[in-house]
Amino acid sequence: MNALVKIEKVGQTFNTKSGRFTALRDIDLQIKQGEVVSLIGHSGCGKSTLLNLIAGLALPTIGVLLCEDREIPGPGPERAVVFQNHSLLPWMSCFENVMLGVEQVFGRKEGKPKLKARVEAALAMVHMEHAMHKYPHEISGGMKQRVGIARAFAMEPKILLMDEPFGALDALTRAALQDEMNGVMAKTGATVVLVTHDVDEAVLLSDRIVMMTNGPAATIGEILEVKLPRPRDRLELAHDPAFAGYRAAVFEFLYRKQLKKAA
Repeated sequence: MNALVKIEKVGQTFNTKSGRFTALRDIDLQIKQGEVVSLIGHSGCGKSTLLNLIAGLALPTIGVLLCEDREIPGPGPERAVVFQNHSLLPWMSCFENVMLGVEQVFGRKEGKPKLKARVEAALAMVHMEHAMHKYPHEISGGMKQRVGIARAFAMEPKILLMDEPFGALDALTRAALQDEMNGVMAKTGATVVLVTHDVDEAVLLSDRIVMMTNGPAATIGEILEVKLPRPRDRLELAHDPAFAGYRAAVFEFLYRKQLKKAA
């Protein structure tokens, strides 16, 4: 299967008050259609920087990034981003927030009934249809993040980029949304790149886990393929030796190999 995203010899350097700072070096990675890839590593390892490069929010200092064999020149509707902050506009209802993204992508070629149906279907997919006419201040943090995910999926992107989307939520809400994402990904066959600090989240959601070395000048240290069958059930996996093995492999890299090097 051809790669949807190709990252070839990418490096990223920033100009700072203290001089040139190299955030990333020698990044080579391919992401296939329908694959879920997590980026994990210690703070400062360039996970979000790499995600921003794929999103087109920044351009690499060196190397090339391709989406569908075309160079990524900047942001585009085929690459939707969900941040830790839900980024909902407070003066718009949940329905209107999702409609904003839908109109940007489909507004010129589809009529209002079709656009409305897209919004309603996206909100139903994340179980938020009951709150579509509520405003952000009227719903919980977890519900706001659901709306943000619905807005991203409603745009039908080729790839969904998520930067610690559940990081600001409490443990129970985070677990519920992780399970929600597993269901949504199963329904849509979405291609997802997920930045996370949560090892369990990475194993639960991913087909591959890309483990980053410590910064500065971070690069890909190891890539772990997760061969757990889908759909994945959190409670069943809690007692699965394979899940425990993948989890241990990530911790081994992060806390023995990387912390030992940093010491």
